[in-house]
Amino acid sequence: MQLPAEVLADTALIEVVRISAPPGKEGDPWPGGAVAHWVGGEVTDTLALLGTLPGSGQHRCGFSPGWSIRGYAKALEIVLFEAAFCFSCHEVRMHGPAVPPDLAKQFFDVDAPPSQELLARFRAAGT
Repeated sequence: MQLPAEVLADTALIEVVRISAPPGKEGDPWPGGAVAHWVGGEVTDTLALLGTLPGSGQHRCGFSPGWSIRGYAKALEIVLFEAAFCFSCHEVRMHGPAVPPDLAKQFFDVDAPPSQELLARFRAAGT
């Protein structure tokens, strides 16, 4: 998975969200409860893990993500990006001021070890 340089350089906090419904309109935050906040090394480790997610072809499921992450800038007032992950159709959709249009939709191999590790982190955060 490709991440914008600004995301890698400026993300200070990652909020993990268990998605409960689709957003009202494209570009709105995904509704749901925040189940964890990752800082420091957790941010660095998560961004590194995202960078190792291998690509995949598109699968059809209608895009029904279960988890999203929101990356906040150092001031903690600006959401640099939100990425919603669908482990059924192998798709991640990102939006936010740090996300260029060519990176807004990507596909990842959900069966690869890095993807399974990410899913395990999400599930552990949600318990």
